[in-house]
Amino acid sequence: MTTAAAYKRPVSFLAYTANRTEDTERVCGLLLHQFWPGSLIGMDHGRVVEAFRLEAEQLARVMTGVSAGEWRLPTRCAPWDVSDLLAHVRVVISWLPGMLAASAPPRAEVSAVDYYRPDDRFAPDTNAARITLAQDHAATQLNGAALADDFNAMWQQVDRLCRSAPEGRVVRTRHGDPMLLSEFLLTRVVEVAVHGLDLADALGREPWLTAPAADLVQELLFGPDGAATMEKLGWDQLRSLRKATGREPISEEEASDVSRSGIRWLTLG
Repeated sequence: MTTAAAYKRPVSFLAYTANRTEDTERVCGLLLHQFWPGSLIGMDHGRVVEAFRLEAEQLARVMTGVSAGEWRLPTRCAPWDVSDLLAHVRVVISWLPGMLAASAPPRAEVSAVDYYRPDDRFAPDTNAARITLAQDHAATQLNGAALADDFNAMWQQVDRLCRSAPEGRVVRTRHGDPMLLSEFLLTRVVEVAVHGLDLADALGREPWLTAPAADLVQELLFGPDGAATMEKLGWDQLRSLRKATGREPISEEEASDVSRSGIRWLTLG
């Protein structure tokens, strides 16, 4: 998951914006998500795998150059610092080898959209465990450089496994969701891409978001007509992703524009 914040139940978009600025300061989760019918047909497997490769490779490249002092910088995903947040990304992609080693469920029942539903996976105890997992993994590494090497090795292993998996492979998530591998891997693209924005901000660097990953996240958040929706709102792609994931506040005027566009949002983090 993409959150270290407290569990929140769905609320209307307009009601939510009243506390938007405060929430943005403390929430690292996927706060807002357009509710459009998820497809179990699945994203093109090769496209998702390639987007994952490019985004994870870029994240690994940047983190290799992080200085010793920068690993302790705070992130918007409190209480995580830079090392904890990279460890979180490593943890959430590390589920895949075990999932692919297990027997495949008979059929997929959950799409990437449905995966981000507000159930017990966002409950306080689950969230606390998520925070601790990341911190514990970061603590097992000798230093930040070792953590960066560890992440680099893990994403490459995941990439190899996903590339060799057959089209239509079904996996079961740790939450029990039977999903197409392409759909679950799409959620991992979200993790790497969105937390990449968090890490870039914490390190004071320009975002390194790759175009293939940005396009996939856009489609997940805004649906197949996402580009047209963003054009109506007057947002470029990066800005729309920041706003849709709680990384940039939304004004009352923008909230009204969103409402008029017919977008329905859910609180997820």
